[in-house]
Amino acid sequence: MKKSIVLALIALFTVVPAMSQVKWNTIEQSSKVSNSRNEKLYFIDFYTSWCGWCKKMDKDTFTDKVVAAILNKYFIPTKFDAEGDAAFKWNDVEYKGGGVSANGRRATHPFAQAVLGAKMGFPSFAIFGPDKTLLTVVPGYSNAADFTVILWYFASGDYKKYPFEKYASIFDVQIRPSMEKALGL
Repeated sequence: MKKSIVLALIALFTVVPAMSQVKWNTIEQSSKVSNSRNEKLYFIDFYTSWCGWCKKMDKDTFTDKVVAAILNKYFIPTKFDAEGDAAFKWNDVEYKGGGVSANGRRATHPFAQAVLGAKMGFPSFAIFGPDKTLLTVVPGYSNAADFTVILWYFASGDYKKYPFEKYASIFDVQIRPSMEKALGL
């Protein structure tokens, strides 16, 4: 009997953390996903190895069970080193990174330059439609509660119905209950 209880507790504690983990893809993996049938959105986390706020997002925001559930269920979550050397094709455009800038630091990847443009900063997050067209770029750190609103705005398709400011103001009362039901929370 005691052995059964111990095994049940071990199983519980190994399953709960796994539910709070985002199942990240590399940009090479995501670029090859044919998404015509499942209609998931693409979520790309643009980070750098030296970015403290990127690490804080990983530690505090992406480990939140609601954030992880939304990303895993409605998006193709992708980590992308904005100074890396990944080579891939995105929306019929070939990208190849690597190199060193004039000051001797790693150069910003051309994909990061193309997506983020003049708003280059890390962390930054890009949300693409199922056809890989850019829907929005979200710059900077967000806590889990604020990021949940942003993610659900796109995951639910509500970005087609509401301006974001209105959506954020009604989220907790009118939207959150249906989100939690859809996520099984």
